[in-house]
Amino acid sequence: MDTEAHDTERDPSSDTEDGSRSARVSEDSRTTSGRRRAALLGAVCVAFLLLLSHFVVQPFLIPSGSMEPTLQVGDRILVNKLAYRFGSEPARGDVVVFDGTGSFVREQPAGNPVTGLLHDGAAALGLAEPDETDFVKRVVGIGGDRVVCCDGNGRLTVNGVPVEERYVMLGDQPSSVPFDIVVPQNRLWVMGDHRSQSSDSRDHLGNPGGGMVPVDKVVGRADWIAWPFGRWSTVRGTDAFDAVPAAPPGGHPVGPRG
Repeated sequence: MDTEAHDTERDPSSDTEDGSRSARVSEDSRTTSGRRRAALLGAVCVAFLLLLSHFVVQPFLIPSGSMEPTLQVGDRILVNKLAYRFGSEPARGDVVVFDGTGSFVREQPAGNPVTGLLHDGAAALGLAEPDETDFVKRVVGIGGDRVVCCDGNGRLTVNGVPVEERYVMLGDQPSSVPFDIVVPQNRLWVMGDHRSQSSDSRDHLGNPGGGMVPVDKVVGRADWIAWPFGRWSTVRGTDAFDAVPAAPPGGHPVGPRG
């Protein structure tokens, strides 16, 4: 009897199982690596968009009809945050986004910081409604201007010159509330284009600051409508204030009458 030890042949199925296992491990590794790259790329893109929205251009969701017909509910506008960054200041006719804290709304106690951070991030990307302290309105008067409504023909006047406000919602009066104010330096008198539906400087005449918005509270100028695609366009400027003269250097002889 042949008693010599013979090499045991390897089971072919074992090779197949090892190869399949190796292939699965390699495939899983590639999948995991791909997911990590995708997650990293996504994080980099989000960080870039947040930086862009913080310093350059911020998306802003229009939540109400106070600026119709210029801006519609659901529009996503792009706010140019560099417009007033290098010495320029808001001009009459500009559509601006501003923080109304201290002028349109009172200071609120601090809320949950984590929830606030998540909301600010979503709002910065245009995915959530803006903070309740953020507003979009049109600049009607700048520092030193005397703004009156209305003259004998029902028109708003700035520094004594009637303004033809063709951007105002069809059928709306320039204002159903009469007023006669002088805008302090470094502040703005702002109004919505849909005058009958806009809570603006007129509604805060009796508040601290008299409804005037500090220039340093302006976030930027609304320059573009980015969404929906059917409304993709620039926010049109206006020549309504071209004939308005600068305010007198010594101020107006008649001060605010409210």
